[in-house]
Amino acid sequence: MSYQHTIRQRVYKFPDLKDLLAKASPLRSGDVLAGLAASTYEERVAAQYALADVPLRNFLHEALVPYEQDEVTRLILDTHDAAAFAPIGHFTVGQLRDWLLSDAADAAALHALAPGLTPEMVAAVSKLMRNQELIGVARKVEVVTRFRNTLGLRGHLATRLQPNHPTDDARGIAASLVDGLLYGSGDAVLGINPATDNPRVVRHLLEMLDTVREQYQIPTQTCVLSHITTTLRLIEQGAPVDLAFQSVGGTEATNASFGVSLSLLREAHEATLSLDRGTLGQHVIYFETGQGSALSANAHHGLDQQTCEARAYAVARHFRPLLVNSVVGFIGPEYLYDGKQIIRAALEDHFCGKLLGLPMGVDVCYTNHAEADQDDMDTLLTLLGVAGCTFIMGIPGADDIMLGYQSTSFHDALYVRRVLGLRPAPEFAAWLRQQGIFDDQGQLLPAPAGHRLLASGLLR
Repeated sequence: MSYQHTIRQRVYKFPDLKDLLAKASPLRSGDVLAGLAASTYEERVAAQYALADVPLRNFLHEALVPYEQDEVTRLILDTHDAAAFAPIGHFTVGQLRDWLLSDAADAAALHALAPGLTPEMVAAVSKLMRNQELIGVARKVEVVTRFRNTLGLRGHLATRLQPNHPTDDARGIAASLVDGLLYGSGDAVLGINPATDNPRVVRHLLEMLDTVREQYQIPTQTCVLSHITTTLRLIEQGAPVDLAFQSVGGTEATNASFGVSLSLLREAHEATLSLDRGTLGQHVIYFETGQGSALSANAHHGLDQQTCEARAYAVARHFRPLLVNSVVGFIGPEYLYDGKQIIRAALEDHFCGKLLGLPMGVDVCYTNHAEADQDDMDTLLTLLGVAGCTFIMGIPGADDIMLGYQSTSFHDALYVRRVLGLRPAPEFAAWLRQQGIFDDQGQLLPAPAGHRLLASGLLR
């Protein structure tokens, strides 16, 4: 089906829904690199006008990646909840935007609607929205998950304590762990990106994290972000695995480039559930995604990168994860050129993920060769705090010395919690008070020289 819109007597034509979505996307370098972006601002506006008039039902009948060629497409269409979709089934994309911005679209209504929305629908409506609208709608959505604590509650912001080390040195990791805990970070997860996927090293890191968690009775969960096949092997060997981690994308070919499939993800989900390590809930999966991954793998099927990213959320949603993290600026300026593009993409990802019912976090980050700096990240961090983001990263000095990129620090989490009145996960907040790290008002206390975390032997 073709689409068109006329501006000043010039007719802009779009041969199919895939082309229309790409041309309607706000400018980003990845779509330019792929030859998918609108050639002018006027063409982009024409595409957005045309997209606003597209009935939502078209997305159920015009598969952007062929059904018979792609298991993600099959997942999206085969699991679509027609009953949840029915109340908005007569809407166009533009009408969906208007409804989302109305008072009728409250938290309960958005929760009920989520199974009826496809990723392509939410990607489409996001392309018609200003940044403030993406923030305003996302803020209305509450997605709560549980393992050893409760994440996603309104008025709360969690952090992943990310104590990476370029050689997986135990003392270096322990120093970052102690530093982060004493600043109140770590309620989302204590999560290490290992420098190597060697099972012996990964198991050692898992056991170290689990020992620290148990010794100090920290109400959180741990994860070593190894490939999911390594995690499966370690589960079979009896390693203390809380969460299975995997990067995922929005097409079957993208996931193949990561070495995974839906069946493998299903196997890992069932294996991790079988350990029954959660105390409050059994959300046992941690997914990471990022705009540009499909393009970098030449696996995008002609889709714009933001629509591909939204399709990754269908994969994530199917496995009811504890955490989903858009690592938005990590791939580099080839896909998101500067601070403006990173900010826009992050707000889109957060909006789309939450609308689909996911516990969305964002790694507020950039690579050192991007046209961005920490002021851009301060802006994005504040906007995401207002938008109700589930969690952010906590990295010593905001500088990941293993992955070599810039993110958010323990101090950044303190800032955004303080200025917006946000709190850690309730169980973790209670632990911080018990440890004398926070006071009863949630303010950071100075750590005395004899604090048990400092005197524990972790740093020896």
